[in-house]
Amino acid sequence: MQPKIRTRLTHLLGIQHPILCGGLMHLSDANYVAAVVNAGAMGFISALTFPDPKQLGDEIQKCRDLAGDKPFGVNLYISPRQDANDRLEKLLTVVRDEKVVVVETAGGNPGPIIPFMKEAGIKVIHKVPAVRFALSAERAGVDAVSLVGAECGGHPGYMMVGSMVQAADGPQKLSVPVILGGGIGHGSQLTAALAMGCEGVLMGTRMLVSSELQAHQNYKKRVIEGTGLDSIVVQKKLNNHHRVLDNQTAQAVLALENKGAENYEDYAHLLNGDLSKEAYASGNTDQGLLDYGQSACFANAIEPVRAIVTQFMQEAFDAKERLSELRTEYSE
Repeated sequence: MQPKIRTRLTHLLGIQHPILCGGLMHLSDANYVAAVVNAGAMGFISALTFPDPKQLGDEIQKCRDLAGDKPFGVNLYISPRQDANDRLEKLLTVVRDEKVVVVETAGGNPGPIIPFMKEAGIKVIHKVPAVRFALSAERAGVDAVSLVGAECGGHPGYMMVGSMVQAADGPQKLSVPVILGGGIGHGSQLTAALAMGCEGVLMGTRMLVSSELQAHQNYKKRVIEGTGLDSIVVQKKLNNHHRVLDNQTAQAVLALENKGAENYEDYAHLLNGDLSKEAYASGNTDQGLLDYGQSACFANAIEPVRAIVTQFMQEAFDAKERLSELRTEYSE
């Protein structure tokens, strides 16, 4: 049996390991999230994956049946465009009524929903790409922040700050627990993050090859064949930096950017989320903007979530042992 690592994060969420597996759009369903929490980590159902609030409620109930009494969360995306948040209030009501213990928020300012969450006793972890946004979230009243570096799949922010800098900078400036994300896929990174003052880590891309994830085998094989260097950052012209798999759709977006296209309408046919949803189902990895981070280099096989988490924690303990063997010498 592995020993345990206790941090403020494990205490806050009541989990065994200081690991978050972030919400994956179109992919984080009850089966996957239950596998994550049953392995001792924290998982989040992606709310926007489900077309209507009732479906989200059904998925939460299904996850509860699979996870027993273990806590799990829901990922909520807050669009910076208020007109795009039409469903948010209804989703929040479902999360409250289903007594979800924690939400992972991302995108816009979580401040307006914090009072609602606090009144319902729901913890809030806000995901941000820079310390300046983490400080704003802390002032708004979040319980913890996930600080992601430029290596992450998805949206690393326009400042593109690396994870090593985030790991050391965030804990110095924040009082709430800091979880490090971006390029995380090997347990030694957890040990390093803890040494720099973080309370845990966030994984996304590394989990794309888990057997419980409802993605086509061809897609998972493509991730295994990848190196992490086959990612590309697009949508810079839209000030919405997006690290994705370098495929035909990504190259088409890049071509438009190189031509100077600056209006969202110019890109809309390529940014359609249905393309990526279809790619995950069909295995056609040439289409859609598929979130894909540099930690793909650690994804070497399709295996159960529990095996991935167990190996990750063993790597963390091995790294800790290597540190304990270091000798400090003082010159006279």
